[in-house]
Amino acid sequence: MTAIDGSTLDRLFAVIDSRRGADPAASYTAKLFAEGPAGIAKKLGEEAVETVIEGVGGGGPRLVAESADLLYHLLVLWAARGIAPVEVWRALEARAGASGIDEKNSRGKS
Repeated sequence: MTAIDGSTLDRLFAVIDSRRGADPAASYTAKLFAEGPAGIAKKLGEEAVETVIEGVGGGGPRLVAESADLLYHLLVLWAARGIAPVEVWRALEARAGASGIDEKNSRGKS
C-alpha cells in the first residue's frame, strides 16, 4: 500500500488545476470550473452538509467517503480562486502551538 500523507492533497490539487480549461463534457472538474466560484462553493456546501450528516449519525466508511468529497471540492474552490494549498498549510503552521481560542479571538468579530 502506498503511504498517504499531506502531499496527497498537493498532488490532487495539481491534477485539479490541470483540468482548468478542459472539456466539461469529459471532466467533472472542468465542469465545476465552468460553473465558476459560486457554483463550486454551492457544491462544496452540499458536500459539507453531507459530511456533517455522516459525522453525526453515521461515521465509518460513509464519513470517510464524504470527507474525501469535501476535501476534493474545497481544493477545486481554492484552484478557482487562485489559492495554492501551501498558503493554507502556512496559515495552519502559523497557528501551531497557539491556543485555538486565542487565535480565533485575534481575528476579531466578523
